[in-house]
Amino acid sequence: MRNLHNLIVIVIITIIPKSLTIKSEFPDGFLFGASTASYQIEGAWNEDGKGENIWDKMVHSRPELVKDSANGDVACDSYHKYKEDVALAKDLNLNFYRFSISWTRIAPTGEMHKLNPKGIDYYNRLIDELLANNIEPMVTMYHWDLPQYLQDLGGWVNPIMVDYFTEYAKVLFSNFGDKVKWWITLNEPKETCRAYSNHSYAPYLNLNNTGYYMAGHIQLLAHSKVYHLYNELFRDKQKGKISISISGAFYMPKNESSVDDMEIADRANNFEIGWFSHPIYKGDYSPIMRKFVDRKSKEEGRPWSTLPTFTDEEIKLLIGTADFYALNHYSSRLVTSGSELDPSFNSDAEYSTFVDESWPVSIAPWLIVVPEGLHKLLVWIKNQYNNPPVIITENGYADDGRINDLERIDYIKSYLNSTLKAIYQNKCNVIGYTCWSLIDNFEWMDGYRYHFGMVHVDFNDPLRQRVPKASYQFYKNVVTNGKLDVQY
Repeated sequence: MRNLHNLIVIVIITIIPKSLTIKSEFPDGFLFGASTASYQIEGAWNEDGKGENIWDKMVHSRPELVKDSANGDVACDSYHKYKEDVALAKDLNLNFYRFSISWTRIAPTGEMHKLNPKGIDYYNRLIDELLANNIEPMVTMYHWDLPQYLQDLGGWVNPIMVDYFTEYAKVLFSNFGDKVKWWITLNEPKETCRAYSNHSYAPYLNLNNTGYYMAGHIQLLAHSKVYHLYNELFRDKQKGKISISISGAFYMPKNESSVDDMEIADRANNFEIGWFSHPIYKGDYSPIMRKFVDRKSKEEGRPWSTLPTFTDEEIKLLIGTADFYALNHYSSRLVTSGSELDPSFNSDAEYSTFVDESWPVSIAPWLIVVPEGLHKLLVWIKNQYNNPPVIITENGYADDGRINDLERIDYIKSYLNSTLKAIYQNKCNVIGYTCWSLIDNFEWMDGYRYHFGMVHVDFNDPLRQRVPKASYQFYKNVVTNGKLDVQY
């Protein structure tokens, strides 16, 4: 019997396809990082010459808009405690630390003829501290904190922002580019668009889809202009890489046997992920997005589409303006046709969203745990855009701030597992992963209700004491060993 049993085992192993071979090791050279953003952690909102940004303006003039009337005036006090944060990143053995620069700390009004030397000095100290600890800085130029003066000029719905942003980027390249080799121009431009369309974030405007699409259009043009500026003046000497962090849920058909649901899911992904990916990788908005927005605009009796049109020259400037695909992803949804529209998603695309009742839900209602969605999204990006190198620039879990954060460990483990599946089963070119966030921080309109950090911050303590959580040790083990101790 033993010989027969061995024979059966051998036969079973022989017939398992190679694509299902289980691997827990990340590829050689795979990059691990953690993310933060300036307004969410720095504090020091009016110190050392920093100017007022749109979040400063909103939380001070309309504090009731944020849960518990919280603000980022002090936040994690990272402006003063940045060395502690770098030490935490060092102890994690991170390859890189992704942070954003506060535009108004560099230039109080956003205008580049009025620079703030103390702000430039601060970021040089932060970058130098990272490099001294063998951590690569990954710098995001814009993470939602627009100078209020530029917002008073119209902000991201004013085409002049293309030139303002380009001049700002030139200052960053000139002051930090010799030490920074990874750049993100804009973080989650889709969420910036929501801030102009449906009272989602600062500047808290309600310009509907007119503002929504215009803000996206101008951000794309600004990104492309900065990319070419780098190519023309800085790349040969500085030899860095540039991208734009594109966010989105992944949409899967509610009924996989339904041709209609499959088409709806693809359309939803073209609106969600494709909105900013398509122009950069293919030169223009996706045809399905153009068709549906143009049709809706015509039905509404508009003289032109709410989705602007690129000129031929702009299309040439846009295509190819990403050295890697920077992906922010947290959750997924099921889609089908219908009228039960979630206001978080785009009504022009004509789909309804659903969730499977078996999917775990975090303390943040929008963050539903669907690791298979990341796997499928990475495959979708591979197939749509010719398998570009992908760095997951944000992925993380919200809870109530507990130190023994086992749910966060489960989340990170399952999403890293899906990343491995995409790499080994589908040959997706994923080269890095970034956990959001290194430390608990100000979570925008939710204030301090939700905690995403691997390190606890006591916001009731004037010293803002940091305490590593269980997930910190888990992630440290993954980063240090380059291996996920779980099989899929």
